[in-house]
Amino acid sequence: MSEHPNLRVMRRTVAAFQSGDLATLAEVLSKEVAWRVPGKSFLAKDYVGHEEVFGFFGRLMELTSGTFRVESVDMLANDAGGVFVDRLTAERNGRTLDVRLLLHVAIRSGQIVEGVDHFHQEHLWDAFWS
Repeated sequence: MSEHPNLRVMRRTVAAFQSGDLATLAEVLSKEVAWRVPGKSFLAKDYVGHEEVFGFFGRLMELTSGTFRVESVDMLANDAGGVFVDRLTAERNGRTLDVRLLLHVAIRSGQIVEGVDHFHQEHLWDAFWS
């Protein structure tokens, strides 16, 4: 059985994020991508377009002095998109972050057009950024 094409897009995306490959991220994320971050922290908002989404990713790295990491636990895909199951870790101001993330993505024509973050223990995500 061959791998679903959306799963290939997702694998490319996580590998590009982990390695800081902005060129590949620009290919796999639609120019109009919407990234939705829930919660009560100053990072919680909807980011739209490459400039805002890449700015958000950059802030994660900047605010954690490059310690922000995504460990891929699992990925599930179908014709509409998929779900990443990730472990996020980072250090900041003497605090550590270690939370699970379910990232639901919509994929059209081989590009992610929307990403919606769902944090397990969202209060820990929010507290880390306070």
